[in-house]
Order: sequence, then C-alpha cells, then structure tokens
Amino acid sequence: EVIALIVAGNVLYGVAAPLAGWLGDKWSSTGMMGLFFVGTGAGMVLTGMSSSPMMIALALAMTGLFSSIYHPVGIAWLVRHAVNRGTALGINGVFGGIGPGVAALSAGFLIARFNWQVAFIAPGILLLITGGLFYWLIGRGAIVENRVDRKQDAPTTRRDMIRAFLVLAVTMLCTGLIYQATQAALPKVFSERLTDLTNDGVFGISVLVAVVYFFAGGVQILAGKLADKYPLKFVYMGAFMLQVPFLALAGSFSGASLMAVALIMVSVNTGALPAENSLVARYAPAQWRGLAFGLKFILAFGVSGFGVLMEGKLYDATGGFYWLFVVLACIAVVAATAGMLLPNEKPQ
Repeated sequence: EVIALIVAGNVLYGVAAPLAGWLGDKWSSTGMMGLFFVGTGAGMVLTGMSSSPMMIALALAMTGLFSSIYHPVGIAWLVRHAVNRGTALGINGVFGGIGPGVAALSAGFLIARFNWQVAFIAPGILLLITGGLFYWLIGRGAIVENRVDRKQDAPTTRRDMIRAFLVLAVTMLCTGLIYQATQAALPKVFSERLTDLTNDGVFGISVLVAVVYFFAGGVQILAGKLADKYPLKFVYMGAFMLQVPFLALAGSFSGASLMAVALIMVSVNTGALPAENSLVARYAPAQWRGLAFGLKFILAFGVSGFGVLMEGKLYDATGGFYWLFVVLACIAVVAATAGMLLPNEKPQ
C-alpha cells in the first residue's frame, strides 16, 4: 500500500524528463532550474503536511514531476558552460553518487529523531531556500542564460549523428541495466557473502554498500579527466571491457575479495557516465540537447529499471547470484561491441 503511493511520482520522474529538456531548450535553462528547486521543495513540504494517502500520492507526484527537470536541463546546462566537459561531468557525478547515501542517512536520522513528516519537510525547506538563492543570483547577474557552447566541437555529419544515437541507445540501456541490477543485488550479496565483515547486521551491510557507491562517485573525476584527454569512443568502450571480468568474478567471490571486486565493478560502471554524457553532448544538436538528455534519462533510469526485475527473477530461479553476474557480464560485452560502431571523432 505504501509503495503504491510513489508510483505516479516515479513515472513522472522519468516520463516528464524529455518535456523538461525540451522546455529548457526552447524557453530557459535557468528558468527551468529555478522551477526544479521551488517545485520539488514545495512537493516535499506538501508530502510531509499530507493527512491522507491520496494527498501523499498527489504531493509525491508533484515532487516527481518537478524533480524530472534536473537531469535533462541541469546536465545540458552544465555541458554548455564547461570547457573541460568530462571533468565537469565527473565532478557532477561525484555528488550524484554521494547524494543517495546522504539521503538515506539523513532520512533515517530525521525519522528516528523526529518523525517521517520531518524527513520530507526539512529537505523540502532546504530546497525552497536554495531556489530563493538561485533566483536572487539570477537577479544579481551571477547566473546567466547562455545559448552558446563555451567549447565548440568540430562539425559532425547528419549520418554520424544518427549512427551515434542508435549505438548510444543500446549502450545506455546496457549501462542502466547493469547499474540497476547491481544496486538492487549488492545488499543481499553482501549479507550472504560478507558475514565476517558485517556481523550479520543491517547497518553493517548498509555501510559497506555506501562505501562502494561513495568510492565509485569519486572515481568519476578520474574518468572525466580521461574523457577530456583521450577519444571518447575508446574511453567509453574501455569502461565496458573492464566491467566484463569483474562482473564475472563477482558471481563467485566472497569475503574481502568480493568487496574489492565490487568497488572496481561499480566504479567502472559509473565511470562510463562522463564519457557517455560527453558523447550525447558531442552528437546532439545544441538546440535540442536538453531533449536528448531527457530521452537518455528514460533509457538509463526508466526502461533499464527492468534490471531490478531481472535480478529478482534470476535469484528466485537459481537461488543465488552467480548467473545474475554472468548475464550482466554478457550485457557489458554487448555494450562494448556496440561501442565499436561509434563514429571516429574528428580533430578539434
């Protein structure tokens, strides 16, 4: 009954992303980012103030609708203003990795210290304050709307553009499937195979999972610098090739060796993102970039959500995680093979 309340919010979080990106392209990136802060914050405060399940569902739907703005508009805005796009996307990715961990810890603290309502109202107020500061900085001219890329790419042909997006549709789906299935599986894998490190405690498992994703977030800075220095095609393909052996090893390892493999496996998966987003920015027309990132978001976080379903079905069918990681390694092979079909980059 509780899970049903978030369904509309989750659907809007993904489905509304292309529309948000299109509005960012056609209207204003800064205007849409302001709406992201204010609308999401208001939705969270209203959720905490709700007095019935229907009110909670509607408020969460509002939260999902406005939070769908961030990825397509925010990343397109970042790309437009960055000279070293890979590094900028890597730094952004660090916070993207840390965010879920901080969210879980802060929500747990606020619920334990106060109640579930405060767990929504407190971050909602923080978002509203941030939105107010954002609009104030726009008014002061510290944040400006820029329609021209600071980094000008070499012109690309329509044929290369279509080819790149057909390939990226496959590879982005593979990235999302691996990420979603791994994220769902790791807590259970650790509970079964890391008992010497967790003492069979839920908190210990949570800490180890958080360490993996915090570490993976930090690796994105290195991955971003590689994306700036070397051809994006080969950095991107290399990330998938590196995942194959470590995904295969995760199927049978346990103890400290499993922890080491998990750190590398997840880090390489998320490390592909700066190169992936740079490729989208490279081949998407500047005037449609927000829409392109919105469509990517549906593939990466919407359709690939079936990775969670796949993880559950394979575990039920086999009673373990060996075949899940074998399948994920095969998906990484598919992505690496598809990446070979990306166009070769022209000199800058």
